[in-house]
Amino acid sequence: MKNTSILCVLVIFATISLAFSCNQAKAVTNKTMTSKSTLLTSKGDTIKKIEKSEAEWKAELSDEAFYVLRKQGTERAFTGEYWNNKKEGIYTCNGCQLPLFSSSTKFKSGTGWPSFYEPLEAVYVEEEVDNSHGMRRVEVHCVRCNGHLGHIFDDGPKPTGLRYCINSVSLQFEEQ
Repeated sequence: MKNTSILCVLVIFATISLAFSCNQAKAVTNKTMTSKSTLLTSKGDTIKKIEKSEAEWKAELSDEAFYVLRKQGTERAFTGEYWNNKKEGIYTCNGCQLPLFSSSTKFKSGTGWPSFYEPLEAVYVEEEVDNSHGMRRVEVHCVRCNGHLGHIFDDGPKPTGLRYCINSVSLQFEEQ
């Protein structure tokens, strides 16, 4: 009887996880690689990829920024510098300063991380399926330095319905 109860709980968890993963957001990006190290955006702008060794990143970033940006870590909820920032400006990548998000698309998600309903340009972020921690999520990376930013979910506000849930330590803020 005990084994049957455990099996039922596992089947229910698997069903919920599958339903959740089937609803994950997948934004469409228009980008063309001109070479391994250069990206051409849909507007014709060129973004040169930044490639550094692990030692170079470790020397440039704080321990927490290195853990999140380079090792796909996550900062604790409600502890980051920008989760409750209400100032107007632009959020850039902490690894390479590429402009990523505008404060005009930031919203209060209640999750404890800065949340945005869209990036400044769709081509500035890359997405990758993340199957860690027993669930399927879509991970978001900076297109220029490949730094881990956070995850994207489909429970955001209009007009996109998306929630880019981003680690504060992955960002810098330029007030305008």
